[in-house]
Amino acid sequence: MLRLVLPLATALVVAGCVATPAALCRDGEERVIADTLYFGTNKPGGVVSTDEWQDFLATGVTPRFPQGITSWRASGQWRSENGKLEHEASYVLQLVHANSADTERAVREVMTDYRKRFEQEAVLRVRLPACVSLR
Repeated sequence: MLRLVLPLATALVVAGCVATPAALCRDGEERVIADTLYFGTNKPGGVVSTDEWQDFLATGVTPRFPQGITSWRASGQWRSENGKLEHEASYVLQLVHANSADTERAVREVMTDYRKRFEQEAVLRVRLPACVSLR
């Protein structure tokens, strides 16, 4: 029995010693959240144009994240609610921000705004803890 319990106990102790991402921040780094949002561009009657995207960034994102944003074009695929594999041009938006209720609300508002404005089924969000510094 001891031969079975000892390896399990050792594994649990070692797992408890693994540092969380927040604990990995070094001196001079700030703990933040890095949200990456993926926006499809297919919409009823066409696609989200470059001008529409720029307007969305200017009116829907920048007022909520005036400290800065990064976006780029991408190409992706996903399975829609009807089960069809959709291929479409996309935009990716990177938001690096404090972990607060206000920024959480702002991210959700950005996602909702895009879905409503361009009649989208969904916006994908990947939320990760991160460490940042400006030097």
